[in-house]
Order: sequence, then C-alpha cells, then structure tokens
Amino acid sequence: MRLRLSRLHHPVTALGPGRRVGVWVQGCVIGCPGCVSRDTWVAGPHHDVDVDDVLDRVAALDPAGLTGVTVTGGEPSEQPEALAALLTGLRALGAGHDWDVLCYTGVELDEFRARCPGAYPLVDALITGPYRAGEPTDLVWRGSANQRLVPCSPLGRRRYAPWVDARRDRPELQLQVDDDRVWLVGIPGRGDLARVERALQAQGIRLEGVSWRP
Repeated sequence: MRLRLSRLHHPVTALGPGRRVGVWVQGCVIGCPGCVSRDTWVAGPHHDVDVDDVLDRVAALDPAGLTGVTVTGGEPSEQPEALAALLTGLRALGAGHDWDVLCYTGVELDEFRARCPGAYPLVDALITGPYRAGEPTDLVWRGSANQRLVPCSPLGRRRYAPWVDARRDRPELQLQVDDDRVWLVGIPGRGDLARVERALQAQGIRLEGVSWRP
C-alpha cells in the first residue's frame, strides 16, 4: 500500500496532548483560503511512499516516550485505503503503550466516516471542518471557531474530553529544522506567522517558498 506523504516529524507537542509523531499527508482538493499548509495541496507520484516505510520510521522511535500520533496534511480522507493501512500499523506499534490517534480533516464527521469506513474505527479523536480564516478562535489545537474536536473511542473520550472546549492563552508553535528547511508545527494565531518571519530574519534566516503564501 502506498501513501502520499509530505513529511513526518517527531517530537510534536503542539498538535495534541503529550509527545507525538506527526504525519503530514500530501494532497488536498479543499484548498481553504488562508491555509498555513498550502505546500501539502498538490500531490504527485514523487510523494508516494510505502506505508511500511512510514511505519518503520515510527518503529525506530522509543514507543514509551510517545503519547500518540497526529495525522494531518493535506487531507487524510482523500486517501482512505492508505490511511486505514497506516492506522492499522500504528495500532500494532502502539499496542501496550496507550497511544492515541488524532486525525485532522477538512470535512465534517459524517463525511469523514463515509469516506473512510476502514480508518474511522481506528481514530481516537478527530478535528473536523474546513479552516475559515474569518472565524478566528483560541480553542486548543483548532484554527477556526467552526472546527470541532470529536472524541471517537473510549481512549479518545478519556484523553480528549477535557480539551473539547479548552482554550489556550496563546498559540503553541514549534520550529523543526530539516536540512535547509524550517517547518512550523502548530496552529498559529493572527499575526504569528509575521512574527515568526521577523524573528528568523533577525537571526539572519530568510524564508523562501513559504508554505502559507501562494
């Protein structure tokens, strides 16, 4: 099984509780205006990787040091079979370690279930709905006020119920450096992207090919 993959980061602490693996899939036809991850919209054959290769990368990490996995993108529901294969493998890797799976989707809950009948039972919590730049929010892990955090399993309800209506004092962002690229991980608030650019420029780092601009 092949998955259109953008990137994988670890540790991720800004997209879900605890220390997590972040899996960004490639390809999204929704194209929300103002999306911070425009670089994940267009997919091609060069993004295809074996699901087993992704699982091998996760397996190389210390499972005891992980709380779970966050799958985002891109739009995971556009790859239902590959997503189901990925989540099945992640379940096996996390067995005995109480990992949870949090998945972002730009569609609503019922549509995700219809698109991904094999993957939905393997998800502990979903963050649903398209990003709407005109509806800012301080709800934790969400970019706009319309988006919902939906616990989907007993583990999901136990772990995520306290966060459904939780609000953050300020956005939590991470910077991950990979070769000559700097990746922003997290949900930025208004003005945060410009502040990040200014802070990097003050250190002599100029951003080119920024993912949140056309």
